[in-house]
Amino acid sequence: MHVPDIIEVKEHLENLMKKGLIEKWELPYENILTRRTAAIFFITPVAEDKEESIWQELAKYENFSFRANKEKMLSELQYRLTFSEEKQKL
Repeated sequence: MHVPDIIEVKEHLENLMKKGLIEKWELPYENILTRRTAAIFFITPVAEDKEESIWQELAKYENFSFRANKEKMLSELQYRLTFSEEKQKL
């Protein structure tokens, strides 16, 4: 599906890979997403000391949030990224 808001984030993640900040990223169920607020991206940073730079880069997007991907249900990657007003799970 051609969703400009999602494509923008995908291109940004690709650029972060080229800059040597992100090792890998994933977007499960991409073909059924219709808006960025419904998307859940997953990333693994290249190193722990690169994380702050990644969060600063992605903070430009409205409602950006991240957390450790403890569940590992949709992806094995280290962090879960969202762009919605997701409530933090305790």
